Amino acid sequence: MKLIIGLGNPGKQYEKTRHNIGFMVLDALAGNENWNNDKKAKGLFIKTKVNNTDVELIKPQTFMNESGFTVAYAIRKHNIDPKDVIVIHDDKDLLLGEYKIQNNRGPAGHNGVKSIIKHLKTQDFTRIRVGVASDNPRKMSDTSKFVLNKFGLFEKKKVKEVINKVIQEINNLI
Repeated sequence: MKLIIGLGNPGKQYEKTRHNIGFMVLDALAGNENWNNDKKAKGLFIKTKVNNTDVELIKPQTFMNESGFTVAYAIRKHNIDPKDVIVIHDDKDLLLGEYKIQNNRGPAGHNGVKSIIKHLKTQDFTRIRVGVASDNPRKMSDTSKFVLNKFGLFEKKKVKEVINKVIQEINNLI
């Protein structure tokens, strides 16, 4: 079994924001399947298959900075190795439309990834960093406000394209 974690913040006010690109990828991957709520895990999940492999899609509902709780809970529940975890998250250092796949790397300032490393006591898992940066640096002067902004009208096409590319990469990884 593999765990695919999409990072984001719970609640309507955060839907479709840059910080929630991880949730957006999982929503696209899940299609029309319904999310189940696991209150103990503090997360939403769907059990499905990707390339004939059992996977659990997970959207932590703890807010970004505490995402590690849900990830650690799922790993213990399924008794799997962190190497079988793929974490998808936003990255303000990559332009919108770009993505990077990395293994066994530090958090690079991402609080959700910091939380996961803290709870797992390892950074030996796969990360898919999805770029959300604007090509206009002035828009990004306040990082915390920037990542909580929704994508603009002209950015939505790039968002859809990168989500499709990331889904293809997930299929390749699994």
